[in-house]
Amino acid sequence: MSTSSTSTVDVKFVKRSTGGYRLSRRELLAKGLGLGSSFLVGSGFLASSSATWAIEVTTLEPATMATLVQMARDIYPHDQFGDELYAIAVKGHDETAAKDAGFKDMIESGITSLNAKAQEMGHPDYVSTGWEAERVEILKGMESSAFFQTIRGGLVVGLYNQKPVWDHLGYEGASFDKGGYLDRGFDDVNWL
Repeated sequence: MSTSSTSTVDVKFVKRSTGGYRLSRRELLAKGLGLGSSFLVGSGFLASSSATWAIEVTTLEPATMATLVQMARDIYPHDQFGDELYAIAVKGHDETAAKDAGFKDMIESGITSLNAKAQEMGHPDYVSTGWEAERVEILKGMESSAFFQTIRGGLVVGLYNQKPVWDHLGYEGASFDKGGYLDRGFDDVNWL
C-alpha cells in the first residue's frame, strides 16, 4: 500500500434540473471534463471524467456507487486497472439492492459508517480522504462487519472474473477448451 496522496476519485454532484436549461449527457460530460474530476455523479449514473466509461445506477445513490468504486480500489489495489473495472465489479450490488431492500439498507448504512469514520479523521467523506493509508485504516476498522465482508467477497468474483483483468494479470483463462494444462506447459521445468 502506498502512503502517498492519490486523487483516484473526485466526485462532483450534479442535480437533475426540474426546469429551465437541461444538459444532455454529452454536454454534462464535456462540462465535467473542464472541472478536472475523476468521476461525475448525476441522477442515475456514474461516469468517468475522461468520458471513456459510464455506468447506470438504478437503485443505489450514485455517490454510494462512487464510494463503492473507491472502496473496491482500496481493498484490491492494482495501479494498472482503470476505475471502470472496479465500477463493473461493484455494479452487481446495485442490481442486488433493486431486488432486496435489506441489502440496500446494509449498503447505504455501511457507506454512512465509512463517511462517519472519515469525518472523525477530519475529511468530508470517505471518497475525499486523499491518503490511501487513511482510507485503509478506515477499512481495517470495519473489516469484521457484514458490509465489508459482503463487498470484499463480491469483489473476488466481480473484479477477478473479468477478461480485461485477466489480460492485465497475464492469466490466459480456462485451459479445458484448449486441451488442458498437461500439454500446455504444465511439465515445463526450464525455470529450474
